[in-house]
Amino acid sequence: MSKFTEAIKLQVVKEYASGKFSYRELAKYYEVDESVIRYWELLYRHHGENAFNFTYTNYPAAFKLEVIEFINEKNYSIREASAIFHIPDPSMVRRWRKKWEEAGEDALESRKGPSIMGSNQKKSSSKEAENQSKEALENELEYLRMENAYLKKLRALVQEKNSPINSKHK
Repeated sequence: MSKFTEAIKLQVVKEYASGKFSYRELAKYYEVDESVIRYWELLYRHHGENAFNFTYTNYPAAFKLEVIEFINEKNYSIREASAIFHIPDPSMVRRWRKKWEEAGEDALESRKGPSIMGSNQKKSSSKEAENQSKEALENELEYLRMENAYLKKLRALVQEKNSPINSKHK
């Protein structure tokens, strides 16, 4: 999907509001998913001409929590709540909610500055850890096989020593 300007988004929602076009018709004409136009229309309904003017996109944890609690307490959909709180993309709220469900309020804190490891380093270090753990398992398996073989030989020697045939020959 190409990037749409504020003016084009306003034009699309006004065309929809005129009643002359359906979501489907507009989606086909503008080559965008219907759900995107539905979201633009929600934003426009709640914020009018300023619907597509987003001045702030790095939200504090308290705001994220407020949005999540609003959804949970009022039974609003993520899309509707995102429009009400004037958030550019409902997927942001989806991610906040998932983090909150998995790890609680602390997970909503913004990470300041670049991460210590870039994503390539994270991938390679996790690959490295996987390889190390695989190598450790292979080493342990080899050790256990040797120990098992040693115990089998020891058992065989003990049985041979205690067998009645060997006792007669001594």
